[in-house]
Amino acid sequence: MAMFSSSSFPPALSTRLTRTRTITICSNSSKPMAKRVVVCGGGVIGVCTAYFLAKKGVSVTIVEQSAVACAASGKAGGFLAFDWCDGSPVGSLARASFDLHRSLSEELNGVESYGYRPLTTLSVTVTESKPVSGALGLPDWVNGPVKSPSTIGTTQTTAQVQGRLSGGQAVRLFRAQAPGPAQVHPQLFTRKVLSTAVEKYGVEVLIGKLEEVRVEQGRVDSVVLEGGRVIEADSVVLAMGPWSGKFEMLSSVFRVYGTKAHSIVLEPKEPNAITPHALFLSYYPSNGGGALDPEVYPRPTGEVYLCGMSSQEEVPDDPDQVTSNPESIEVLKRVAKTVSSYLNEENAQVKAEQACFLPSTEDGVPVIGEIPGVKGCYVATGHSCWGILNGPATGSALAELIVDGVATSVDLSRFSPSRFSKRR
Repeated sequence: MAMFSSSSFPPALSTRLTRTRTITICSNSSKPMAKRVVVCGGGVIGVCTAYFLAKKGVSVTIVEQSAVACAASGKAGGFLAFDWCDGSPVGSLARASFDLHRSLSEELNGVESYGYRPLTTLSVTVTESKPVSGALGLPDWVNGPVKSPSTIGTTQTTAQVQGRLSGGQAVRLFRAQAPGPAQVHPQLFTRKVLSTAVEKYGVEVLIGKLEEVRVEQGRVDSVVLEGGRVIEADSVVLAMGPWSGKFEMLSSVFRVYGTKAHSIVLEPKEPNAITPHALFLSYYPSNGGGALDPEVYPRPTGEVYLCGMSSQEEVPDDPDQVTSNPESIEVLKRVAKTVSSYLNEENAQVKAEQACFLPSTEDGVPVIGEIPGVKGCYVATGHSCWGILNGPATGSALAELIVDGVATSVDLSRFSPSRFSKRR
């Protein structure tokens, strides 16, 4: 099993990304740069969009206010599912993106560089106040009061669909060898895609705050950064996650709000004992109340990531101002030690206590496409908890739309921001 740390991405790139200056590397391509695109946002959506644009020969500048992958793209679980979104508006997007993750892993050596790997996924019930003996079907490290384990995804899954015949009789239909879940380390993934875009395709990165998108005669002309710097552009992509809701050009068209999600990262003393089994919990605390739904993701770095405890809160102006709620962090620590003795205070060090905001829209569907009435200005946000999964397909489809005039890999009509203007 490949073992690496969060410092695995090139240290030179890490240094360059955190300085307040531009980074310019000449493209290896001899093709003329037909377009100049500014991508605002250094999370997974913005980085993937920049990557696929640059592969098409576009001159791309990424503008990021704080640091690349500093928010949800660096603090997410990195869980990938092929068909878990089937039946929802993002079903086709998720399938296309899952496949792109696999091809990107081959292209970027994802197994070694950002921990891409298949993952067995279990659904289990945990009740703090009712110790039980070990349940069958669980890995050895899951040795707490866990019961009712159910496998909901394996490294070689046969997908199961529940349906009904015309007479109402339930029937199960099977699709052979549908891909099972996988995972990436989200921060390492985002930074690996970016480092490749910079070094191979000449993408430029600038740390600065977007102040204005200038429009001339109904078309994008340039962007203005805090301090007055102007960057000319043929097109602009606004991929600012929940901060999209603070930008008037977008907030006047649709609403984006942030769901605050908490997580901790543990470093067990015996990392080799932790097998690649993700846990989706129905967790009943001893103080009563309804069930919680935390999730546990072992990583090939040797870390274990736990997340949950979500709430809707006001998004701060600066990503660096996001702080975790102590009560939520304590609950996650309690979940960890209840699920496994390998994750209690004596056997695991708490490496990170953190929170991030997931971007959501008023209808629960991502917004991807050109802003009505502003030619050359595109938006990509509202991916909620599936941002890491859907980053590649979103970026690829947007690149097609911007360069070729139509997205062919994914039908973006369902995600168009024009759907909100039709309601007004």
